[in-house]
Amino acid sequence: MGSHPLPVPTTSAGREGLAALLERPGRAVVGFDFDGTLAEIVPDPDQARAHPGAVPALSRLAPKVRSAAVITGRPAEVAVRYGGFAGAEGLDGLVVLGLYGAERWDAASGALQAPEPHPGVAAVQAELPAVLEEHGASQGTWIEDKSRAVAVHTRRAEDPQATFERLRAPLHALAERHGLIIEPGRLVLELRPPGMDKGVALTEYVRRTGAETVLYAGDDLGDLAAFAAVERLRAEGVPGVLVCSGSTEVTELAKRADLVVDGPAGVVELLSALADAVGGDAP
Repeated sequence: MGSHPLPVPTTSAGREGLAALLERPGRAVVGFDFDGTLAEIVPDPDQARAHPGAVPALSRLAPKVRSAAVITGRPAEVAVRYGGFAGAEGLDGLVVLGLYGAERWDAASGALQAPEPHPGVAAVQAELPAVLEEHGASQGTWIEDKSRAVAVHTRRAEDPQATFERLRAPLHALAERHGLIIEPGRLVLELRPPGMDKGVALTEYVRRTGAETVLYAGDDLGDLAAFAAVERLRAEGVPGVLVCSGSTEVTELAKRADLVVDGPAGVVELLSALADAVGGDAP
C-alpha cells in the first residue's frame, strides 16, 4: 500500500477539496473526461483506447466513493467500448455521460438513455463536404459522425492548426444556420445541439447523487465548463479538486487547475494514489 504518493494541489481550494475527499470518500463524486484524460490523444479518434491502467485503477477507487462518472463529448456507447468499461469488476457504480451529458449509460444495468437526434445535425452533415471543399480543407480533414453531433478533425491535415483556424468562422456560420453551436477542442471543431455542456452535466450529476465533494479531471477546452461548474460548487460550499491532464496544447486549463498531472498516465497514477489513500483495496 501507499506505493503511489498522493500529489499535493498547488491551491488552497484544491488542498481543501482533496482533504474533504479523503475524509469522506463515500460522499465524493469523481468525474473524468475520456480523450486526453483516460485515453491518449491519437491522430485517428477511432483508435483511441483507455490507458491500460485506467480500468484497474478506476475499479479500485470507484467502490470507495459515492460515484464515478466519465463525461465526454463522444457518444456514451463509444466511450464505453473504447474504455473497456462494460462488465469491469468494481465498476458497477460507473456512469458514462456521453455527448456532454445528453446521453447516460449506467454500468449497473448496461442501459443507455439517449434523446432524439436534433434535425440540424443531419442538415449540417449533408452540407459539410461542400463547405470544407470551398475553404480548401477537404485534404486531410476528417468528419466524425457522432449520431447526435458531428465533428471535424484537422489533426491529419498538412497544417493542422492553420486548417483549424481557417474553418472556425465558416463552420460557426454553418452551425448557427441549423440551430447548432460549435465546440472547439484540440484540433477538432464539433457542431452540436445547444443546452448541454460538461458543466451542466457535472452539476446535475453532483446534485443527483447528493455528493458533498467533487473531483474533476480534463484536458481540453470542452472541460473548461466543468472546471467552471466545480468553481461555482466551491463558492456554494462544496469542496472540489480540479485536475488537468497535463497538456501543452491547452494551457488555459492548466492555469486553472489545482493539480496538473502528466497526461493519462498521470491520471492513472492519481487514481491509484487516491485508492491507496482512502483505505484498503476494493473488496
